[in-house]
Amino acid sequence: MNEILLGLLAAMLSTNPVVAVSNLVAQTTGVKLQVVDPADPVEQELDKIMEADDKAQTEIDQWIRDNSAFAAEGADYSQITLNARIDQRFEEIKKAYEDFIQRHPNHARARLAYGSFLNDFKFEEEARTQWEKARELDPKNPTPWNNLADYYSHRGPVRKAFQYLETAIKLNPFEPVYFRNLATLVFLFRKDAKEIYNLKDDEAVFRRSIDLYMRARRLDPDDFTLATDVAQVYYFLKPEVTDDPEESAEAADELADETLAAWDEALKLARTELDRQGVLIHQARVCIQYDRLAQAREHLKGVTNPALATLKNRLQRNLEEKEKQKATSPPAAEPAKVPPKSES
Repeated sequence: MNEILLGLLAAMLSTNPVVAVSNLVAQTTGVKLQVVDPADPVEQELDKIMEADDKAQTEIDQWIRDNSAFAAEGADYSQITLNARIDQRFEEIKKAYEDFIQRHPNHARARLAYGSFLNDFKFEEEARTQWEKARELDPKNPTPWNNLADYYSHRGPVRKAFQYLETAIKLNPFEPVYFRNLATLVFLFRKDAKEIYNLKDDEAVFRRSIDLYMRARRLDPDDFTLATDVAQVYYFLKPEVTDDPEESAEAADELADETLAAWDEALKLARTELDRQGVLIHQARVCIQYDRLAQAREHLKGVTNPALATLKNRLQRNLEEKEKQKATSPPAAEPAKVPPKSES
């Protein structure tokens, strides 16, 4: 039995197994778990508030769906009445959080949960205040750093979003969400990314984004949407063009292969037939872009879902146009061959 398993066994037999397991993980991996004692009445009270929070949001989501369905059927279901019901449920949960925080102002988990509740209802400034307080109370917890990074990515300053995500990753380098969020931030804010990471151009920024997405994938290899995130960045990369046509063609082929390989990875993880055919659409698009026209046509043959018909038809038109251009274009001239020198 390995050392970690032995340690876990000993921890579970200790007088305080929750804390013991946390300490063991910290010693063996360097990651501190955020643990809660389930027997603590304060934590039990907060758990009940959070459960009520989840229940309220589920109910509100259902009310909104029902209202939309009634409206589609022509029923007179007042939006004013719906808004009043939502406001009432919001105020109930808000009061429960505020009463708890008034009695336990230094409870970081409560601040974090309340901030998420406020953010869900678009009270972003109020959410930021709670998350900043949670960060101050528990600076080793990566979650408020990540949440605040999301806030600053939308409201600025963007550089603070980069800083906070880097901190979240340092605190927990095993959480794929943090790498994924940073990859997205790098992709969206290319000018800032170039300056922060000293990257020479957009190509280098896209490569940095792909690298971060891949680090997330190594931690969560079965996530289909994450695999598609990686593959879609390749659309923005450009093959290197040199004075040598053969070198340029080779660079384009290499990038095409790399892009298609990324989509192959996504294809392996497709959850539904629609997912699978959606990937085929992307692969056909890549093949058209890089003049692999026969391969593009094969990919499009596999797309039969009516939901993808518009995209398929558009790609087929693009494919046919390229095939016509190729058929009418004169063949590329072969490079002149230098005659061998005669021996004297």
